[in-house]
Amino acid sequence: MKKNMGDLDRGIRIVIAIAIAVLYFTKTIEGTLAYILMAFSAILVLTSFISFCPLYLPLGINTCKAKK
Repeated sequence: MKKNMGDLDRGIRIVIAIAIAVLYFTKTIEGTLAYILMAFSAILVLTSFISFCPLYLPLGINTCKAKK
């Protein structure tokens, strides 16, 4: 897999995942919505760590800076 996520994109995804986790653990979100959002945040963290987003391929998005 070729990396297609830049540092800013990865950072934003991590911040969103942390925010969802905080909402979950403070019981602000509960029930089915909480489980769906926690699964979404897990996907955000996973894609951030591997610097690859499968949805970017068909959309032709690449936020990774080109190496010189």
